[in-house]
Amino acid sequence: MARYAVVLDACVLVPIALADTLLRIAERELYRPLWSGRILAEAADAVLEVHPDIPPEQVGKRFAVKDETFEDARVEGWEGLETTITLPDDRHVVAAALRGRADSIVTANLQHYPTDTLDPLGIQVIPPDSFLLDQLALAPRIVLDVLREQAANTHHPPPHAHHPPPHAHRPRRPPRQSWRARVRRRSWTPDLMRVIAICDLGVTSLQTR
Repeated sequence: MARYAVVLDACVLVPIALADTLLRIAERELYRPLWSGRILAEAADAVLEVHPDIPPEQVGKRFAVKDETFEDARVEGWEGLETTITLPDDRHVVAAALRGRADSIVTANLQHYPTDTLDPLGIQVIPPDSFLLDQLALAPRIVLDVLREQAANTHHPPPHAHHPPPHAHRPRRPPRQSWRARVRRRSWTPDLMRVIAICDLGVTSLQTR
C-alpha cells in the first residue's frame, strides 16, 4: 500500500525545529515527504533572509542533505502543470503536488490555497499543527518517541553540533540517520508546543541550561 504523500511547503521547511520534527516522522515512514527544487530554493532563500549571519554554503548543505536523505522526495516535471492552475500565489507548489500525486500540502499559508480550487484536484491543505496531531493520532508511540528524541537532543545538544564527529553517539536514533538538524529552543513554535504538551513532554523539558 502506497504511503500517504505530502508536499512540504517552503514555509514549513524554514523553522529548524518544525522541519526537524516533520522529517524525523518521515524517516519513520509514516508518510512520504515531497518537494520540488523550487520549493527547496525558496526555503533556502527564506532561511538566509531570516538569518543573514549564516553562511550560504551552510544553508545549501542543509537542504542538500535533506534532498539526499529522502531520495524519492524531489518531484520533477511539474513545470508544465503550473500554467493550468488558477491561483494568485504558489501555483508551483500545487503543480508539484499534482505531479507527485500528493494527498496533501502541509503549509502555514492556508490563504494561498483556497479550498474551492484545491478540492476539485483532490488535494487537501493542512496546517502543520493539524498534520502533526493527525500523525500523533495515527501512530502515537512512534511520534512520541520522535518527540522525546528531539526534546532530548534539544535539552542536551551534543558537542560540535554543527560538525558532529563521524561516530558521535546520539540517543534513540531511528534507522535513517543522515538528517539531524540541530534544534534550538527559540525555534519551537506554539503549534509544536501543542504537540509536545499532548505527548506529556512539557515545555520546561526543552529549556536549555
